[in-house]
Amino acid sequence: RKTRHEAERPRPPTARRSMTEQLKSTMLCNASAPSAVSRAAEMKEAVVSEEISVAMQAMETVSAAETTDLGPFFGLPTKVKELMFNLRGIEKLYEWQETCLSLDCVQRRKNLIYSLPTSGGKTLVAEILVLRELLCRKKDCLFILPYISLVQEKVRGLASLGLALDFMVEEYAGSKGRFPPVKRRNNRSAFVATIEKGHSLVNSLIESSRIQDLGLVVVDEVPLTMGRENRREGQTGRQTDRNTQTDRQTDRQTDRQREKDRQTDRQTERDRQSSMQKMDPDHIIALVTEVIPTHSCLVFCPTKKNCENVAAMICKYLKEEFLRLREAEKGVLLRALRDSGNGSVCPVLRRTVPYGLAYHHSGLTSEERKLVEEAYSSGVLCLLACTSTLAAGINLPARRVILRSPYVATDFLKRSQYKQMVGRAGRAGIDTVGESILILQDKDTKMVTALTRAPKTGIVVLKYHRGLNIFKYLFLRTITTSLEQMKDFLCGTLLFVQQKQLCVETSLTETVQRLVGLLEDKHLITVTTESHGGHTLQVTKLGRATYKGSVDLSYSEVLYRDLSKGLEGLLLNSFLHLVYLVTPYDMIAQCKPDWMLFFRQFTLLSVTEQKMSAAVGVPESFIARKAAGQTVRKGVNMEPVRRMYLALVLFSLLKDTNLWSVAERFQLSRGFVQSLLSSSSAFCSCVLHFTQELEELWPFKALLTELTRRLSYCVKAELIPLMEVAGVMESRAKQLYNAGYKTLSHLANADPAVLSNTIENLFKKQANQIVASAKMLLNEKAAALQEEVDELLTMPSDLPSAAKTQQHV
Repeated sequence: RKTRHEAERPRPPTARRSMTEQLKSTMLCNASAPSAVSRAAEMKEAVVSEEISVAMQAMETVSAAETTDLGPFFGLPTKVKELMFNLRGIEKLYEWQETCLSLDCVQRRKNLIYSLPTSGGKTLVAEILVLRELLCRKKDCLFILPYISLVQEKVRGLASLGLALDFMVEEYAGSKGRFPPVKRRNNRSAFVATIEKGHSLVNSLIESSRIQDLGLVVVDEVPLTMGRENRREGQTGRQTDRNTQTDRQTDRQTDRQREKDRQTDRQTERDRQSSMQKMDPDHIIALVTEVIPTHSCLVFCPTKKNCENVAAMICKYLKEEFLRLREAEKGVLLRALRDSGNGSVCPVLRRTVPYGLAYHHSGLTSEERKLVEEAYSSGVLCLLACTSTLAAGINLPARRVILRSPYVATDFLKRSQYKQMVGRAGRAGIDTVGESILILQDKDTKMVTALTRAPKTGIVVLKYHRGLNIFKYLFLRTITTSLEQMKDFLCGTLLFVQQKQLCVETSLTETVQRLVGLLEDKHLITVTTESHGGHTLQVTKLGRATYKGSVDLSYSEVLYRDLSKGLEGLLLNSFLHLVYLVTPYDMIAQCKPDWMLFFRQFTLLSVTEQKMSAAVGVPESFIARKAAGQTVRKGVNMEPVRRMYLALVLFSLLKDTNLWSVAERFQLSRGFVQSLLSSSSAFCSCVLHFTQELEELWPFKALLTELTRRLSYCVKAELIPLMEVAGVMESRAKQLYNAGYKTLSHLANADPAVLSNTIENLFKKQANQIVASAKMLLNEKAAALQEEVDELLTMPSDLPSAAKTQQHV
């Protein structure tokens, strides 16, 4: 027996559990004891019962105090709310976000589709649902994003939450990702993946009978053509200006007198700067100087070259006072740009950045784009001249958005593109005002009117024919045994719903037969006719390799043929042959060789490398004739030629590792060269998984493993461990290495404040993200090793009984 004082004393969980079991045992014994007892015994039992009651109440109080306080923050612990405020600055959710999280379908864990313009707060809802799954239900989650850059950004963003709340954040993008993922015993994982990697991850979980571990899948930024309803949920204090047709919840200037004054000011400015008329017929300069430098401005241009020209043109007519604004920070940005280019900086940026201006398009490297975006977000840059790609997924709002033209290259704007662009005007929590201006010629008036007045829809709409193309791939992954089962599967999709809405004439049966026929023609499945008239479907080895490697169906047969032919005379004293085999097919169309450059680089190859080139259909004689301007016979297959040209670019990168010098050597934009490298790294990983499913291609396994690693980083070997950390690029890795942070462990144990002070141009927030990402990656590697050790030491469940007995003895 315990005294009342002892009973009320808090005990560790193990003690509580053992005491609970003891009490239950005692109660059972008491229940089975004889009922005939003395008065003294009854009194004694009453005292014991009272003490037991007090002890149980004390245990329940302690247990309740130590249990995670689920509920205060949308079903999550209070700690999550505190972290959201400390790490993200989020104190309160919008009303529509609270409504969304309280929906009946969410409470019952049903599917949810919701649509808002970019930067409207969609992702926060998804993150809260992910945290619920990880912390409350102890299930893994899959977060799918459309681009590698967005995956890496999300990994960095979730790393701090993962460390604080004890869950893993694993990257599945490009060449990164393990199939199946490491099975965690003690904590759960948030897998952040691109669409293709997400497919492969789910398949690997199914095949390893672990799909039940996955509790939630989030698809952020659905890569489909969308129509969006004009929403105002939770965006208090905002209205929509019907005159500008922006479909954003922004508070527009409706004071007509003010607009009249503006027009007068514009006219005065035009008169004063008459010399600009020829240079700036659309009065871009007058429009931007009304808002900069006090506020931000985005100017969308139809081409990359136009972006650079517009930024340079505006600088010519800005006053010198622009140079004095945040001058020191602009100097820091220029030095950071120079560091990212190994001492080189773009001449246009060198001229425009001091004025607070820059351009933004795919010709920049990812390091340059990141630096420009951060500088714009912090107000160091007040204007970006950009292409339409900036509108997709990147969170860069502006007071004024100017569309230089209703065209993207030579194509007229789609409604979804238009809405993404003007949707940058204003943003909740940052600016209360936003406006957009579209500049057009008379000939485009009718088309623009139709564009801005098109009916709005609140449902995601998938283009029907594009849907068929997607389902070819999906069918291959989910192939069943009969056509009827395939039709049943299709009935549960958005494509089936849309077929009814659009009154598509093709029947469901015809659609299935068409898809099956396409897969059969590509030798990805076989169709067998049964005696009763039915059909049995089966995936071929090539089909299995195709979906396992996430290889585009259009290229699977070509890839198999190229790899098989490559084995006949594989060149192993150089990387060139392997690099050629993993040069992405989908980038060939973007290649327009400079024939003199091609011939010059070809002559630098060794004799064996030149023979290898001839073996794949690119002989020296052909390149020489093209370089000399001679015509070649019609019917020549140009795909191997263009592919070899791209392979030479990659081959030069592996040897040089200086992206700027290689881009200059081949007269290509540095952004394109980096994109080629990134795509090749991802495709090399795909080809590796493709070959692992085909026994006849076994030699490629070891070869492509090393090549994937080299293409993934394309830097000196000592920098690779640092570049594994999300957000650390080559220039940053060099800075860290030179400062003494040479390993992953160094970064994981670094003090963010010291790191920020030691490394030039590294802000405290970035330092925190780097350290958090390094810790997460180190934990992941350590956990993977521990899981492997545990698995090796675990006795097999199927061990024969005799062996078990002998082991026991």
